[in-house]
Amino acid sequence: MQIAQAVFGVFHHFELARELEKRGHLQRVYSTWPWRRLQREGIAQDKVATFPWLHTAQYLAGRAPVDLRWLTKPIDQQIAPTFDHWQLRQFRSQLSRKQPLPDALISISGASHHSGIWLQEHGGRFICDRGSSHHRYQMEIVSEEFARWKVPGEPVDIRNVVREEEIYRVADAITVPSSFAARSFIEMGVPAEKVHRIPYGVRLERFQSGPIQSEGEFNVLFAGQVGIRKGVPYLLQAFKNLPFKKKTLRIVGAVQPEIKNLLGSFQTENVEFLGSLPQDELIGLMQRSHLLVLPSIEEGLALVQAQALACGCPILCSTNTGGEDLITDGVEGYVVPVRDVQAMTERMERLAGDRELWLKMREAALLRVQHLGGWSSYGDQWETLLRTLTGKQ
Repeated sequence: MQIAQAVFGVFHHFELARELEKRGHLQRVYSTWPWRRLQREGIAQDKVATFPWLHTAQYLAGRAPVDLRWLTKPIDQQIAPTFDHWQLRQFRSQLSRKQPLPDALISISGASHHSGIWLQEHGGRFICDRGSSHHRYQMEIVSEEFARWKVPGEPVDIRNVVREEEIYRVADAITVPSSFAARSFIEMGVPAEKVHRIPYGVRLERFQSGPIQSEGEFNVLFAGQVGIRKGVPYLLQAFKNLPFKKKTLRIVGAVQPEIKNLLGSFQTENVEFLGSLPQDELIGLMQRSHLLVLPSIEEGLALVQAQALACGCPILCSTNTGGEDLITDGVEGYVVPVRDVQAMTERMERLAGDRELWLKMREAALLRVQHLGGWSSYGDQWETLLRTLTGKQ
């Protein structure tokens, strides 16, 4: 059984590629990042093919000291279809050279369309791997959030939604990382038997617990893109309402353009915006924090949740983060409804004021993470699905 993958950049697909390669199933990974960036991922260069021109240009323009959205938006619309047609050319070239085609293509959502259909026509299987909820579900709930906060603009381009829905229709299977994401597809009319939940793994060898935190302070951590979709405004409101004197909220991640002006309207006393940090520094913060809070409005399965548990840091998450698949509410942390500021404040206050409860949750978090699948388990689940879909070993 030989498998190809297609991904914008890296995401979790190179974790999957390493697992497939260990099992002798990886034919090639197609990516929009240049080899110079991908070589650190540990996959042999002859198994990586890159089409970096548009994605690299968009990346560099997005980090320019001036506003180049007039340039990045048109490029953004071209990345997916151009990458897709480039993959199609690679497959056709393999066929013309009488090289075996992959038995299946696993494509991160949006990265393949015509190439997937072509492979189906030549006996292969096409799998759409979606890291978040159904694209239309995502568009609707995040657009509603933009309207709530009176943030101008459309968070999701409808053209991308329509294209992805066509991909969902033609794909042989759709994979998602959480029960929340799976429910969103079923809610939007996708047959349940077409949707497969394969949770992400966590590198337990990297994320480990540190010394127990001292009493008398309460350190809260947020890690992720600082934006509307991640529910950051609700976290700031809940933290402000937390009646605990020695408290600190550390926010790690790049601040998204749509929220920059909005942040000025919130009280940010005892709040530290740290920007993006290297993973080693994030691990240290997780080890020194009493609670990771992730109040996302929409998300597939945030990796930082399992990472925090492995560091002995309980989590407080919304129902739309996939956290329900990781923890039991009230044991290793808390799961609260989206947008529920009062519930978030109450849970934080409960932990901040009860040292014994926090220690109990910390221990439960460390125990729980030992039962979560690592990336090897992720690879096992993928191998089982692929054998079922392809009928091959």
